[in-house]
Amino acid sequence: MNYKDYDYVRQCLLNREEICLLDVREEAPHAEGHPLFAANFPFSSIELNAYTKLPRFDVPIVTIDSGEGLAEASATRFIELGYTNVSVFEGGIEAWSTAGGELFIDVNVPSKSFGELLEATCDTPSMPAEDVKKMMDNNADMVVVDVRRFDEYNTMCIPSGISVPGAELVLRVPDIATNPETTVIVNCAGRTRSLVGAQSLVNSGLPNPVYALRNGTIGWTLAKQELVTGQSRTYSQTGDETRQIASERARGVADRAGVRRATKDDLKSWSEQVDRTTYFFDVRSFDEYEKGHLSGFNPIPGGQLVQELEMYAPVRGARIVLADDDGARANMSASWLVQMAWDVYVLDGLQAADFSVTGKWQTRLPEKPQAETLSAETLNSWIQDNSDVTILDFAKYVTYVKGHIPGANYLIRSQLEQQSVALPSTSKLVLTSDDGELAAYAVANIQGLTSADVFVLSGGTQAWAKAGYDLEEGETHLLSTPIDRYKRPYEGTAITDDVMQAYLDWEYGLVDQLAKDGTHHFKPLKVSA
Repeated sequence: MNYKDYDYVRQCLLNREEICLLDVREEAPHAEGHPLFAANFPFSSIELNAYTKLPRFDVPIVTIDSGEGLAEASATRFIELGYTNVSVFEGGIEAWSTAGGELFIDVNVPSKSFGELLEATCDTPSMPAEDVKKMMDNNADMVVVDVRRFDEYNTMCIPSGISVPGAELVLRVPDIATNPETTVIVNCAGRTRSLVGAQSLVNSGLPNPVYALRNGTIGWTLAKQELVTGQSRTYSQTGDETRQIASERARGVADRAGVRRATKDDLKSWSEQVDRTTYFFDVRSFDEYEKGHLSGFNPIPGGQLVQELEMYAPVRGARIVLADDDGARANMSASWLVQMAWDVYVLDGLQAADFSVTGKWQTRLPEKPQAETLSAETLNSWIQDNSDVTILDFAKYVTYVKGHIPGANYLIRSQLEQQSVALPSTSKLVLTSDDGELAAYAVANIQGLTSADVFVLSGGTQAWAKAGYDLEEGETHLLSTPIDRYKRPYEGTAITDDVMQAYLDWEYGLVDQLAKDGTHHFKPLKVSA
């Protein structure tokens, strides 16, 4: 096994060379502390993500963990999948810290730390919750736009808030706030997305007064204001004139920020290039993507991409190409990625006919291990006959809790590798996951730990439900501690004040952490129209 150290990784980052530092622990331990550009890439789901997120087989990959053996296991698995430049970070997270490396808590830290640096550099306008509430109470001429994903907005939002996910702002707000005197308040749950969103509108030259809601829904709650739930307000169809103006404004911002331009002729050569990683992203909504998109482009709405970039592009130093059908969303998203020190291009010269591929993104998956499969009907008959059968569910915890086969045991694959799970004694083991894919890859991990006959449920739990069988809700049978997802301090509606304040205090400290780390190359630009 090859090993790399702190000096190697740091020098790659300083030189802006391609490097893929992968934290292969589950999301919760990852959030407890990791290097700034360590992308969370859990061992449990390597096969589901590798070929899409690591398209170049000789990209330098360095796996890191806390010394529990997952880094070595993951490196071995990457090599089995065909990757040729794979190493383990010697000594794990502790060695990184001992060598002087900064450890960052939480998730999506590159974007969140950039947002804090943005505000410090550009004096992004913001307004405290108390002042926003006074404007509402006085029936002021104002609109509140919520830049989070729609599901987050629907869970809880500011009263009167309208769902306008981040990359849509420059395109949609002119038709929402048609009077240039109307004040526009931009909010998210905390700080990052509202700061980036408000600065997007400022940079694009929107004539309206624009403010980020200071500290988002957290600030609103700490000010003892009420949130509302179950809302569905969103933007309407954008007119041609507004679309044209938005496209011109966004292109102006992109040009000033240093976004590069690409043509359709570039796509083929870049997709075939063997010495450089290129990511191709369609930054429109998922619905638009499914109605028609370019071949080879992965759908990630622009606001989500800017906020969670390391989840989709874990190779730091790679090239990124963005596309849309209006010119506004790709250019605005690209302007932020450039400021975050990525090599970014927007694809020009597109016509309606280019968006000819329909349907959802099809992830390329590795070959699955040999395994016996069974249908939902067969499994149900075994259960009804009281056969000696045990079900292991490898779905994410949030998916398992929402609905699983009655009696199924929640299990995290990485905890099998760490040998921290005792499998039930049984004659038949049936593996499932939401769609069955992850369960199929877990077969190899299971077979060496049991004498039982091992089967994979064809189509997973979704096939069980589609066959008309009942699902069980809740955390009813947990073989693993649910560490595959970190509970964000701003999620839901039952977070205590001290937890929310601690989260804000952490965000305020990110600029200092960036300075200590020194590898980011971030350059926020105050781009005025």
